[in-house]
Amino acid sequence: MASIENKIKFAVVGYGHIGKRHAAMIYRNPECELVAIVDIKDTAALQINEAGVPLFASLEALLQSGIAIDVINIATPNGYHASQAIQCLDAHKHVVIEKPMALKKQDAERVIFKALHVHKHVFAVMQNRYSPPSVWIKELLESQKLGKIFMVQLCCYWNRDERYYVPNSWHGTRALDGGTLFTQFSHFIDIMYWLFGDIENIQLKLHDFNHGESTEFEDSGIIHFDFLNGGIGSINYSTAVWDKNLESSMTIIAENGSVKISGQYMDIVEYCHVKDYTMPKLAPTNPGNDYGGYKGSAQNHHYVIDNVVSVLKGRSAISTNAMEGLKVVDIIERIYQRGATN
Repeated sequence: MASIENKIKFAVVGYGHIGKRHAAMIYRNPECELVAIVDIKDTAALQINEAGVPLFASLEALLQSGIAIDVINIATPNGYHASQAIQCLDAHKHVVIEKPMALKKQDAERVIFKALHVHKHVFAVMQNRYSPPSVWIKELLESQKLGKIFMVQLCCYWNRDERYYVPNSWHGTRALDGGTLFTQFSHFIDIMYWLFGDIENIQLKLHDFNHGESTEFEDSGIIHFDFLNGGIGSINYSTAVWDKNLESSMTIIAENGSVKISGQYMDIVEYCHVKDYTMPKLAPTNPGNDYGGYKGSAQNHHYVIDNVVSVLKGRSAISTNAMEGLKVVDIIERIYQRGATN
């Protein structure tokens, strides 16, 4: 176990469901120490004080406190991510940014520009890359066993109703939430980009079926596009599913076979039929995060924290770097821009 002097010192900004997940994974890692938490809620203060971790009501107060910090994890509403990351980088701290890295490509570029000038790392949280089916399909594609990619279909059908879009919440606002693709499905768009690269020739249809009074944006969409690397793709998504999540799936039709990953969180290999290939046995996928009665993406944040430690101790490279975080923002922004012109 690392000595206390050699531990990486973390602060977490935003102590909601995701922030608590970050804090728990920091506690769990013997090479980490949680030294501060920032949150504006009194209820959070009571929970934090039980753990004996200093609480600050603002990021500014934390940065002025003089507490020794190596890394600041940003788990606040989406619209604050970029500006808070720049504040932390200005203070010469490494940053871990929850998805999405920003709500505009231009803001993500500002974060990267600042990080380069202060020589600090930016870690974009895209923990679904660590799920065993994601790791397996990445290796399968890199082995070229599938041959040319013909078609990829990403389907994300979740439930988000009045239990999620509660009054006076940042959820559902264009300024802080950004849209369904940013908050609910950016992890899956990241997986698609990670596997197949960038897209072009975007065509889409967006609709708001039953969130007209609770959000400022669509709840469903059908998107078609071409991959720059070859092949066509589509994304079908909705948060209008009744009562509970239905599925998140990816189907790949290729020259030498077909593969489908499904389940609520793309956690199951449903189909694999590939020429001259036998699929290996995969480890179980972690369950979805529990966000107060809602399930989100898989509980893989410990891999993110492990990677931060390994990078800062010189043992490995960043698994999801800032440029990849920027590309996810860029793809979603282009989709929404295209939707605005339809």
